[in-house]
Amino acid sequence: MLTTLTAPATTHRTVAASNIDNRPAYLAFAASYLLGHGGTALTIGAKPVLGIPPWIPVIALVAGILGGTAFAIIAATRAQHGLTAFEARPAKLLGLAWITGFTGLFFAITGLSANSIDPSLQSALWPAGSALVVGLISIAEGAARRDTIHYVLGTFLVLLAGATLLLPAPASIGVLAVLGGSGYVVAALQVNRTRQIRL
Repeated sequence: MLTTLTAPATTHRTVAASNIDNRPAYLAFAASYLLGHGGTALTIGAKPVLGIPPWIPVIALVAGILGGTAFAIIAATRAQHGLTAFEARPAKLLGLAWITGFTGLFFAITGLSANSIDPSLQSALWPAGSALVVGLISIAEGAARRDTIHYVLGTFLVLLAGATLLLPAPASIGVLAVLGGSGYVVAALQVNRTRQIRL
């Protein structure tokens, strides 16, 4: 009699979308877009709408980005509890992609600005370039986590970032602020709706 031995199936868990609550991060990034980029758009140009110091929107932008990043890191770290080092590796590699992406963006914009006579080039490239990097990484994160909302949000940010470069600087930043911020708010509302359905 022949005996067939079957090896036990090995399953590898991943950080699933249901384990990550992105709502705080989405709302913080929405605030950074609406208050930061929105405030900047209203304080630059030939006829500024708001007569406030330009550093105020910058503080709002940085505060929102730092807050959103902190919330995202906390949510992702909590979702990795119980995973082995091998299972958590994709999330760690995606985390490094943020450093790589923004470092490359810094060199690209610095190089373009140094070879251009347009002093307003950086003010247009940084908001759009940042949204492009964030969108591309969000697409990768959404695919890795099987998170459709995160994936769609990333796709929206990539398309929006490219489209805003077709507009002059004040208008491009304003459009990015309103549509980008609204995109994050819609994503947060959709996450809230999805999590309520699962309860």
